[in-house]
Amino acid sequence: MSDTQPGNEPSSNPVPPMPPAPSAQPAAPAYGAAPAQPKKALAITGMALGIAGLVLSWVPFLGVGLALVGLVLSIIALVKKQPKAFSITGLVTSIVGLIIGAIVTITVIWALGAGVDAVQQCMNGAEFVEIAGQTVSCSDVNY
Repeated sequence: MSDTQPGNEPSSNPVPPMPPAPSAQPAAPAYGAAPAQPKKALAITGMALGIAGLVLSWVPFLGVGLALVGLVLSIIALVKKQPKAFSITGLVTSIVGLIIGAIVTITVIWALGAGVDAVQQCMNGAEFVEIAGQTVSCSDVNY
């Protein structure tokens, strides 16, 4: 018998090459790891609270509290070398909000104190009291 059966000719049916054996080592990554992003949570939080403290500085106590916390967080962010733009924005807005809020809060406390004193004088029998430079009749005050 002969070895010339159809399909056994070496030129008509080439054998595909064998794929390489899998390696035991994993392939190296194509790109390096992403650089670590700077942490900026304190700076952003300080800025947000500073802006909120400035916007709400007309609300007694609330504006002062928000601005004070924003000020502290912005200072800590500056010390920890977090993004300067956020930290300085938080610092400036916190200081302005703290000043305005303190003025509003002190004015409200003073006005409430003057009102309480006037009501107390009326309850003690005074006919007229002076509130913020204006004379008010005690008969006009409902207490």
